[in-house]
Amino acid sequence: MAVADLELNSSITQQKERSLWQKSMDRLLRNKLAVISGIFIILMVLVAVFAKQLTPYTYAEQDLIANNAIPKWMLFIMPEGAENYANFSDKFPLAADHLGRDLLTRTIFGARVSLTIAFAGSLVSLLIGIVYGMISGYAGGRVDNLMMRVVDFLWAFPFLIVVILLQTYFKAIASRSGGEGMGGAFINLNNQMGGLLFLFIAIGLINWLGMARIARGQVLSYKQMEFVEAAHALGANDTRIMFKHLLPNILGPLIVAETMAIPGYIFTEAFLSFIGLGVNAPTPSWGIMIQEGVQALRSYPNQVLLPAIALSLTTLAFNFLGDGLRDAFDPRQIDK
Repeated sequence: MAVADLELNSSITQQKERSLWQKSMDRLLRNKLAVISGIFIILMVLVAVFAKQLTPYTYAEQDLIANNAIPKWMLFIMPEGAENYANFSDKFPLAADHLGRDLLTRTIFGARVSLTIAFAGSLVSLLIGIVYGMISGYAGGRVDNLMMRVVDFLWAFPFLIVVILLQTYFKAIASRSGGEGMGGAFINLNNQMGGLLFLFIAIGLINWLGMARIARGQVLSYKQMEFVEAAHALGANDTRIMFKHLLPNILGPLIVAETMAIPGYIFTEAFLSFIGLGVNAPTPSWGIMIQEGVQALRSYPNQVLLPAIALSLTTLAFNFLGDGLRDAFDPRQIDK
């Protein structure tokens, strides 16, 4: 009888452990906006990965005869009188820019830049922020106080201005360097990546601050719990406790917080590209496309619409997915 009771209790415990995850996933799947957003993000990733297979053109390919060309079906979004000056052509399904480059192709390849910045920025923020925040929270005392004062000091700087200054500095170094030594190797690598490397560095140097604060707070709330004391009693060292026991427990809220921060990374890249401090031409970016389209906004508003719609939908998708993840994995909602 006792054995049967133990087996019954074990099965009930396993069912409860599974049910917590199942309830969270069920809550996420019931959030239609979050599900649609997740599907949209997956589709955008696939479009970015298979960009070369989706379009017959390259993002830098020009047809100067078809500059500012639009298909006839697009006339309804053009200003009044556009039929008198528009260059009608069915060569490009969603029109061409002022240099005769296919807007659809450049928008598709622009997704690579935005999504790369989104995921690379998140990865850098998670890696630096988690390690820094966990060490600070776990060490406590003077170490914690000193490390957090460093974060407060860096937090006081206006983020966007710092990024702009860093990008200006990197581009100035790149324009002056002769391409020798380690600096030359970084510059050559940045050029091969279309200017993305320096953008990663500029954005990654600042964005980990918020993640460090969240990680520290999570560690402070968990490090006095029984499973940490048990690990200490069994002789586990501090590194093992932090990364084997604490990290799995705090990773969920950190990933949710980072998902919510991704739209900020995308907008930062678009803004830097808009003011000329983003990727190197002719690498397409939604920010660069919007900046080029704004110059012809009164005559060819269609050149702004496509990258602006792609940028808006992508950032909204990450926002809705982040909201859904936060609601689904909120411990206060588990039993509802």
